[in-house]
Amino acid sequence: MSEPPARIGDGVDQILTPALVVDLDAFDANMAKMAGFAAEAGVRLRPHAKTHKSADIALMQIAEGAVGVCCQKLAEAEALVAAGVPDVMISNQVVGAARIARLARVAGQARLIVCADDVRPTQALSEACRAADTGIDVVVEIDVGQNRCGVPPGDPALGLALEIAALPHLNFAGVQAYHGSAQHYRSHAERRAAIDGVIAETRATVDLLAEHGLDCDIIGGAGTGTFKMEGTSGLYTEIQPGSYLFMDADYGRNKGEDGQPYAPFANSLFVLATIMSKTLPGQAVSDAGHKSYALDSGMPLVHGGPDLEVVSCSDEHGVIRDPEDTLKLEDRVWLIPGHCDPTVNLHDWFVGVRGGTVETLWPVTARGCLF
Repeated sequence: MSEPPARIGDGVDQILTPALVVDLDAFDANMAKMAGFAAEAGVRLRPHAKTHKSADIALMQIAEGAVGVCCQKLAEAEALVAAGVPDVMISNQVVGAARIARLARVAGQARLIVCADDVRPTQALSEACRAADTGIDVVVEIDVGQNRCGVPPGDPALGLALEIAALPHLNFAGVQAYHGSAQHYRSHAERRAAIDGVIAETRATVDLLAEHGLDCDIIGGAGTGTFKMEGTSGLYTEIQPGSYLFMDADYGRNKGEDGQPYAPFANSLFVLATIMSKTLPGQAVSDAGHKSYALDSGMPLVHGGPDLEVVSCSDEHGVIRDPEDTLKLEDRVWLIPGHCDPTVNLHDWFVGVRGGTVETLWPVTARGCLF
């Protein structure tokens, strides 16, 4: 891990760039708003830590009322648990003997939950937990429209749940029903229609499981784009949004129920960059290229600069259209990444700022934890 790009007490103008900067006022408000929603709706909040990959942030979310966090990979879970996070769901499949053996060992250090869509890895996990003298909660992932992982709802989900419930050292804990694609359907009506279908299929599956004596403590899913829909359904017991904490340019392209930009949370995550070259009229070049922010959801937006646009980038350069030549050499620009999750994974540190001063530094605990 590199040295942090700033010291506590530094002014913003002293931060070495490119840097991953968090506006702490917006961050705190976002965290409190989601926690308040979950409490009012009567659902558990299990934020997705793949967004921030930070044990410090995970523990803050738990202190704010979350029951634990989600992650996507075994290595992320290992890093978070090692740093003291007590309750982690791997909202993904874990396969392969080496990974399953490690998963069983980590289950002895914290409450661990894992998804399954095939009985074979769960049989191996049962044996690995026996060898490690541990136990683990398992939820059946059902495919509710993502067309990625998961078994079909209904009888296929029931069959897998019954097999898991019969395995020693494993506890059948419920179902995972997350429609990731729906998070980015641009209109509210599209998202509403998709999630209404998810809720109907999930409810029918939960009722079928109950008829066969299988209770679902966890009925989990939901993301930043749809959390209110699942959270107020009367069905889901846990919601698992992640990006709400930071927001990004892609979520800003969604529309709310009123047709206006979807903005229930504020942008709190930025890539701070410096103008390193200003030699051509109508153009400026920053020191942040695609090694500093992810491009899968498009170029970053220039915060507070409606006439400024990142038009291209290379490894270490970002070309900004500057039609009025407002930017000068060594000016700072605050970039809103298109997709916050993979942007975070490009950095070692969060620099938390408040009132123009560096207040805190958080390591990106699980950076590069990909297996």
